[in-house]
Amino acid sequence: MKRLSLMLAAILLLASFKPEEGYKTGSKAADFKLKNINGKMVSLSDYKDAKGFIVVFTCNHCPFAKKYENRIMALDKKYSVKGYPVIAINPNDANEVPEDSYQNMQARAKEKGYSFPYLLDETQATAKAFGATRTPHVYILQKSNTDFVVKYIGAIDDNSDDEIAVKEKYVEDAINALLVGKEVPVTSTKAIGCTIKWKKA
Repeated sequence: MKRLSLMLAAILLLASFKPEEGYKTGSKAADFKLKNINGKMVSLSDYKDAKGFIVVFTCNHCPFAKKYENRIMALDKKYSVKGYPVIAINPNDANEVPEDSYQNMQARAKEKGYSFPYLLDETQATAKAFGATRTPHVYILQKSNTDFVVKYIGAIDDNSDDEIAVKEKYVEDAINALLVGKEVPVTSTKAIGCTIKWKKA
């Protein structure tokens, strides 16, 4: 009877889960193991020499994700050599949005020449753990011994429509501060993008 009660409590807890209850700045992010577009499994712990990560929840279909795609690629090019590679994760349910299927992820990455892993969060457990709600939604993690500490959450910059008109480069400013041992100037902003397409119960 006690075991049944515990199981019911666990089910109710999962049912009441809200993604926005995920990580905050200062939280320690749990590692994950997700399938890359080349079929190999990828974890944060695979990156022995990384100082941290730019984790971006994104996808194929979302107009906002498409607008930011080149900027995400530029972030990886600029910061992976400095120890902060991009890890892109697609959390969407492909049954809801077929354009975000694993096969289409592979095709998109090949077409655009992604230099970073593009991982499938098939169970959506990683997106829920992080508290991601949008595509794109960025989490900057800093390695501290064996921990991955969240230093920034939110948007890439302050203008999704026009890269030329950007005034605040939140992600770049955050990483530039971390690289010289300073505090991140802006630790959180509102992520602008499409809502994550969650699996139906």
